[in-house]
Amino acid sequence: MTEPYGPSGRSEWLDVDWREHLRWVRVDGRWVNVVDIGSGPVLVFLHGLAGCWQNWLETIPHFAADHRVIALDLPGFGESPMPAQPITMPGYARMLDELFVTLGVDSATLVGSSMGGFVAAEFAVRFRAQVERLCLASPAGLSMEHMRNERNQGARARIENYLFFGLGWLAARSDRIVRSERLRRALLMLVAAYPERLPSRLIVEQARGAGKPGFKDALEAMTGYPLRDRLGEVGCPALIVWGELDRLVPVGDAAEFEWLIPQARKIVYEDTGHLVMLERPERFNADLRRFLAEGPAEHKPRRAPRSAAV
Repeated sequence: MTEPYGPSGRSEWLDVDWREHLRWVRVDGRWVNVVDIGSGPVLVFLHGLAGCWQNWLETIPHFAADHRVIALDLPGFGESPMPAQPITMPGYARMLDELFVTLGVDSATLVGSSMGGFVAAEFAVRFRAQVERLCLASPAGLSMEHMRNERNQGARARIENYLFFGLGWLAARSDRIVRSERLRRALLMLVAAYPERLPSRLIVEQARGAGKPGFKDALEAMTGYPLRDRLGEVGCPALIVWGELDRLVPVGDAAEFEWLIPQARKIVYEDTGHLVMLERPERFNADLRRFLAEGPAEHKPRRAPRSAAV
């Protein structure tokens, strides 16, 4: 792969006064922390488990030049407090629907990473008319079935991979953790192929999502909610992006998402881990921009999906 790993040159987000674009929005009786920047067609970015809106720092400024970009801390993550009701994937989708109404958004392209991909797909099923396109970056959802059904050591190993995110609270309390290449490698080895090559300032911002109260409940909500059988109801074009070295969500799931969503196609980045938008920001932004400019996608011939059983 010829694309640079991580940001190339000075990142645009470093020169944005984010205070001008952050706002609190009242949704379902709770405040939600939202970034709202730019004008034009609407793009909505959803972060992953133990993430925050800063997961999209390398992407937001690029698209804010000609789009209205909305990124949020899902309730229970980042600066957003826990929701009034228990965290569920349908609950997150309903919250997003109410947020659309409050912000005056009729329809948008949804871009979700990991858990955010799960939420984006659920929203696309429940609120089809409001989703123009769907971009899923290493989405969770299919391998969660194994975590729910298996009772052997393999299942525990998968759960431990997710619980690894909980160690991020250390980084949230000390910048020294992420400014050290060795410690950065130890902390992020499951989510990035080469975390020591990512800028420390970027990683400091990612750590703001760690140690939040929604982690455990959101993990349980994903493992307890079957997404596979619903993906065929997604009615818009979808782009599936994955890193071939993803240690958290297996790259084999990319082909399943591609087949289960009628108008989907996948791209797999070589030598890349779970955080494709941070590890390969230039390529991710270019691929997403091309996807936004494409015409209607063709429906694929169907085949029987892989069984959820191991």
